[in-house]
Amino acid sequence: MNIHEFQAEQLLAQYGVPVPPGEVCGTAAAAKKAAESLFAKGDALVVVKSQIHAGGRGKGTFQSGFQGGVKLCQSAAEVFEMAAAMLGQVLVTKQTGPEGRVVSKVLVTSAPAIKRELYCAVLLDRALARPILMASTEGGMDIEQVAAGHPEKIIRESIDPAAGFLPFQGRKVAVALGLRGDLIAAGVKVFAGLYRTWWECDASLVEINPLCVIAGKDGKDSLLAIDAKMSLDDNALYRHPNIQAMRDLAEEAPLEIEASKFNLNYIKLDGSIACLVNGAGLAMATMDIIQHFGGQPANFLDVGGGASKEQVTAAFKIILSDPNVKGILVNIFGGIMQCDIIAAGIVAAARETHLNLPLVVRLEGNNAQLGKQILRDSGLPIISGDSMADAAQKVVKAVGR
Repeated sequence: MNIHEFQAEQLLAQYGVPVPPGEVCGTAAAAKKAAESLFAKGDALVVVKSQIHAGGRGKGTFQSGFQGGVKLCQSAAEVFEMAAAMLGQVLVTKQTGPEGRVVSKVLVTSAPAIKRELYCAVLLDRALARPILMASTEGGMDIEQVAAGHPEKIIRESIDPAAGFLPFQGRKVAVALGLRGDLIAAGVKVFAGLYRTWWECDASLVEINPLCVIAGKDGKDSLLAIDAKMSLDDNALYRHPNIQAMRDLAEEAPLEIEASKFNLNYIKLDGSIACLVNGAGLAMATMDIIQHFGGQPANFLDVGGGASKEQVTAAFKIILSDPNVKGILVNIFGGIMQCDIIAAGIVAAARETHLNLPLVVRLEGNNAQLGKQILRDSGLPIISGDSMADAAQKVVKAVGR
């Protein structure tokens, strides 16, 4: 699950990470009032930031023609004008795709004088099977671009989960980033808070980009998390009702929301051949082999290792809700799953949904022969696939692509 920038900042602040003062607003009038409060406290600049689950907002374009989802303002009147231009409008960025996202909230926050921009994040290093603190002097840039062009500028510090994040590791990273004097201790505090947020919230990623060195009003430099991104592990959300409450369904695809109600892992894609598979690895391989034989997958859909007849029926309904789907490939390997139960679910779903699209089914493993017999006895025009390659070729041929 993803959350908004302002929500990520709220969680980081709970763990001692300094974030700029601000307020999330749903109307231009509320944005103006929040800006007036900030200007009254002595801020020279205020920033208005569109809140959507996507990066590249500052370089994005609204479908209305308005340019940029992040704007610096010098007055409350200007904040009102910018917020009015953003709220209720569709913002298109590199990460949203051409359909864009509707901006329903803006974050109005202080815009301090920035001296340096840094990057830091905590995520799981799957190769090491440990969390790592990743940092770079190239803040404000996409970390993927830094990794591709300047891999030497990425600092990685592995963390032993049994010991937790240790102060010496924070000092090591702070020095590597070029922080000096009091900023080293400030850096240790930020990195420790970043790790605690990741660990205690069961996050998959917590990212601060940029982490800024700012000029304080007292003349001393300090660190401030100017922008934050956070992704949570869905499987651990039951432990965090406060984070679950942060879910914004308006930012999620309707079919993906429906799939989550039945514990199905579904991601819509742009192709015409729908996939219904048990197991994420097999689902990925199924999409690959469809593409290998000239087709385009319409979705990723993993029904899990123990799907019920009801889940299979729900999966079919979700698949058929996509108007781009021209054919369906069911690819099941029965380990925990029993192929006869899946076959009965397929037959029930095909009848209940009055399926009239080509349906190719490949069953292997536990009770596969019984499952195939159920499909044959159904009287439905179900095409049997003898292998993954055979099933993929048949469904691609059936949809004419």
